[in-house]
Amino acid sequence: MAFLHEKIDSLREYGVSVSLPSYISDNLNPSFELRPYQIKAFENFMIHYEGKNCPHPTQVLFHMATGSGKTLIMAGLMLYLYKQGYRNFLFFVNLSTIVKKTEENFMNRASSKYLFADEIVIDGERVQIKKVDNFQATDPNAINICFTTTQGLHTDMWFTRENGVTFDDFDAKKLYSSPMRLII
Repeated sequence: MAFLHEKIDSLREYGVSVSLPSYISDNLNPSFELRPYQIKAFENFMIHYEGKNCPHPTQVLFHMATGSGKTLIMAGLMLYLYKQGYRNFLFFVNLSTIVKKTEENFMNRASSKYLFADEIVIDGERVQIKKVDNFQATDPNAINICFTTTQGLHTDMWFTRENGVTFDDFDAKKLYSSPMRLII
């Protein structure tokens, strides 16, 4: 069975293509110039996501080396998915140090590795990035991100606690769950 990128390459041979929307590149930190393979990763995701055979929810893997910009792609895909109607994103990995580092890159505007532009504007509207503990009362006009570890997510879901993520957070909500190795 062919890998997804091989199927998309075949589609490209027959003229199927998309271009990176300006609202993605315009809303990422301008000090991080997108590399050609990152642009291709965005375009491949969009071809897959917009395809008639794409399962929703979908899971994809970006097989990229350390330091190649996976987290920047994650930020750009959050912008893309925001435009598709998603507002809530769950980021979980196995190590709390990675969670803290990633949270810093997404939330701290003073960080040299902050991923977004100073102001995010999509369709003429300013969009905020907000850290949330759960998805019970999120901002419908913001990108709401819950950062946690795999163990923390498991504990929150199976041993209910105040302000933790629960199974109810996944009911009737457009939630994009993306562990570091998936999607982004």
